[in-house]
Amino acid sequence: MNLKTYLKQRQALVNGTLGKLLPSRRDFPASIHDAMRYSVLGEGKRIRPILALAASDAVRGKRARVLPAACALELIHAYSLVHDDLPAMDDDDFRRGKPSCHKKFGEALGVLTGDALLTFSFGLLAGVGSRVNGDAGVRLEAIREVAEAIGTFGMIGGQVADVGEGRRRPTRKQMERINNWKTGALIAASVRVGALLGSASASRKPAPGALRGLARYGEKVGLVFQLVDDLQDGDGAVRLEGAQAVRRRAQQLTRSAIRELAPLGKAGEPLAGLAEFILNRKV
Repeated sequence: MNLKTYLKQRQALVNGTLGKLLPSRRDFPASIHDAMRYSVLGEGKRIRPILALAASDAVRGKRARVLPAACALELIHAYSLVHDDLPAMDDDDFRRGKPSCHKKFGEALGVLTGDALLTFSFGLLAGVGSRVNGDAGVRLEAIREVAEAIGTFGMIGGQVADVGEGRRRPTRKQMERINNWKTGALIAASVRVGALLGSASASRKPAPGALRGLARYGEKVGLVFQLVDDLQDGDGAVRLEGAQAVRRRAQQLTRSAIRELAPLGKAGEPLAGLAEFILNRKV
């Protein structure tokens, strides 16, 4: 498998779908829809939706049943970035080489844009406006997975802890929890949601061991993702363990994550490639 080609194709698929799903700039109120599209479309690796699609493909799921939910994961990621850039948080003027949302549209609209992206994402997860709603119980489980991953015991809780721990040196256990919640939880949920929706739409149900392996794979690559962020920033776990130890742990976790894919055979190859990409990516 050519990973570069795979990523390029999946990024094009996700970008094209996001462009169709998001409200048009012509729709009233135009300002919020313009800001939503500005904050989502354009640059971006689309790692979360691609992980969801790869997990679905690995269990032979129907892509059309998973694609809107995969795009919802990218909208949630975009919402978190819009809010992170606000003056009350990281106060960043630029995002992906262009003015951040609040710098272009104003602080009030920046807050509302993040809110709108998050709200819109849950509509997609629920299948609002979709002709392929699928099993309601499975969609409810996917919504629960995402809500847990981004709530106070997930992304938001990790962000709150990170802000608080910035005033004192955290222990390794505290740092691990911050990493797992702040970034790793949504990465892991992306894999689980893709596997969940994919297995529900598959013509042949995957073995339970394959689904458990996918869940463990997601947890491990989620932690690797944050460890690589820390290596790039010289922050977080690097302050506690040193860069060499963090790099070694990220490598070990990546190898362990790839071993979890063994029950999938060749169907797991894209996920194995994505694990390596996450380990070696440039932030």
